Amino acid sequence: MIRIKQLNNGFAMPEFGLGTWMMGGARTADPENDDAGDVAALKAGIDLGFTHIDTAEMYAAGHAEELTGQAIKDYDRKKLFIASKVMETNLSEAGVQKAAENSLKRLGTDYLDLYMIHKPNDDFPLEDTVRGLDALIDHGLVRNIGVSNFSVARLDKARKLSRHGIKVNQVHYNLLSREPESSGLLQYCKDNDIMLCAWRPLQKGGLLDAPCKLLLEICEKYDKTPAQIALNWLISQPNVVTMSTMRSPAHLGENLKATGWNMTTEDIERLRRDFPGQHAISPNLPLA
Repeated sequence: MIRIKQLNNGFAMPEFGLGTWMMGGARTADPENDDAGDVAALKAGIDLGFTHIDTAEMYAAGHAEELTGQAIKDYDRKKLFIASKVMETNLSEAGVQKAAENSLKRLGTDYLDLYMIHKPNDDFPLEDTVRGLDALIDHGLVRNIGVSNFSVARLDKARKLSRHGIKVNQVHYNLLSREPESSGLLQYCKDNDIMLCAWRPLQKGGLLDAPCKLLLEICEKYDKTPAQIALNWLISQPNVVTMSTMRSPAHLGENLKATGWNMTTEDIERLRRDFPGQHAISPNLPLA
């Protein structure tokens, strides 16, 4: 069972969700992509109990949103948590509102549960961007707003600018990539009632390819796979949720077993302290 995490301010979202990065293509739509397979994977995930789907207008130039729309059209929208993100080139006040309207059309829904700034861009005043996001809530197009890849300083500014509050910061965080810890962002989110949503929780190259002795020891203790331990390490922490792109029934089934239980605080801290090869700054996309 995928549990719901709730902040003190009342905002709630599933602890684990379905990502859509690379569904339909990378930054442009891929005509060779198995679109039907991606739609089937999302539907299989929903059937297994996943309700959070994370997408973005940047993913496959909007095509990932279209595939998500095809996947969710036969399900009860009220039972789903759909999140999308506005590109860093559309962060004017009017640009944010137009981008959201276009995302809603591609998704075939009349509201988003969460809408986020995908990436900071100093070419647009943050005041204007946040004003546009707040207006989306005022007009009923968006239920909650958030950011992605924001540093503590930038998140603090956005939080203070928003009339409705920043509910989520989506960042690169896993057993290897620890910038949310080293930068103080994780603690800031806890102190200010913000959810941290970890992207790329199963980092390629070192995390699962050759599991370390510590990870294997904890796998044996809980009778779980390395992927399940890596995911549970995140969602067992306060104010942390995650999501992952999963394109096969086997992948969905294995990762689902990471949910519904918590490892001990002692084991969370052992992994935090002793997991080898940690990066203090994200090698993929540092906070800005």
